[in-house]
Amino acid sequence: MSNGSPLLIDEDNLSYAWARAFLHIMDNSGKEISPLVVSITGFTDGIPNEDRNIRQSLDNCLAAEGEQKVDTVANTIFPHSMWRRSKYERKELFERYLKVFDRIKAAEPNKNRRGIYFERLIAFDSRPDNVNQLEYNGNQLEYIISQYNARPGVRRSMFQASIFDPGRDHIPDPYLPFPCLQHISFVPQGETLTLNAFYATQQILNKAYGNYLGLCRLGNFMAHEMELTFSRMNCFVGVAKLEHIGKKKNIPKKSPILTPVIEVCRKVIPSKTD
Repeated sequence: MSNGSPLLIDEDNLSYAWARAFLHIMDNSGKEISPLVVSITGFTDGIPNEDRNIRQSLDNCLAAEGEQKVDTVANTIFPHSMWRRSKYERKELFERYLKVFDRIKAAEPNKNRRGIYFERLIAFDSRPDNVNQLEYNGNQLEYIISQYNARPGVRRSMFQASIFDPGRDHIPDPYLPFPCLQHISFVPQGETLTLNAFYATQQILNKAYGNYLGLCRLGNFMAHEMELTFSRMNCFVGVAKLEHIGKKKNIPKKSPILTPVIEVCRKVIPSKTD
């Protein structure tokens, strides 16, 4: 779908939402969806519903081609295991992450050389002339949480966090792997919280599943700190594309690499001719 008509996917299972986007590309001409809107509900104690077979099949495909697995991609947006090791204390999480950030960045120098999403969320800009950032040292998440908890009824437009930074990211490189995620907003509605995310582009095969999972984990973290229940994640994508995997710069739809993933997705998502 590349004629400007949006594709909306609304699912209560993260795996099914990703599978629908993936199979839409497989079943239609071209290798892009523009625009794509994915809305996910279905959480148990903040954890999104998943289909283990779909995720495992995708992980196997990614690992075989030397790509990051789903959980690794998700951790770039929110380091869930580190939050657990921090005993669900957010200040401990923030401090711990920044202490080891250089090591995290060095683990994937090609992918992380320009930064990592969670790092920009908690250390975006600490310039001394930026008055609003002084107290929080560029920690956008801490600012949002603190303002919400301290000021009941505060305007909801305050609850947004930026990833894209024109000062760093407006560069003419022909390929820029970071940041594809541009902006996040949080919407408290009664006792629930919705997270909205905007991507300029998104790689459906390599990144999208991990992106959705990381965003859901981030939404659950913010809901926990704001004493709300995380209820929905909306992801808006300008151009979602199949693109490449591993060293294959332009992977064909009929590549045998994709066959196992397609087959397991077909078990729960029928083809358009069924």
